[in-house]
Amino acid sequence: MTPQSRNIATNWLVDAGLRPTRQRVALAELLVGDGRHRHVTAESLFESAKTAGDAVSLATVYNTLRAFCEAGVLQEITVDGSKSYFDTNTHDHPHFFWEDESRLSDAPSEELVIQRLPAAPEGVEIASVDVVIRLRKKQ
Repeated sequence: MTPQSRNIATNWLVDAGLRPTRQRVALAELLVGDGRHRHVTAESLFESAKTAGDAVSLATVYNTLRAFCEAGVLQEITVDGSKSYFDTNTHDHPHFFWEDESRLSDAPSEELVIQRLPAAPEGVEIASVDVVIRLRKKQ
């Protein structure tokens, strides 16, 4: 990694009100150091950290991803109720889930039209709407 990518990661953390510990900076650099958005799982980020030579445990990766979500700099997208992906793009947008590759990518939001949502039950409000469009190769 470069000093510029480390600065981007550190600023990302500080702007979110997170203390830039060594491990947080290392993981943030993998997530946003190049300025591009990405979708990761805890396992894929852990493998990337190992490849980069960063000594972090898988538990630390999970805890750090949760902290990043709580700070609002990551969005968690759950697929199949058990597999979570983490997205650095926190703006509302739909996703494609590529079943054959177990991969998540952004879908074009300008093509999505939701005309009406059902009313929320009394006493609660709709916090967000997650759209995951599942894709697989034609048989």
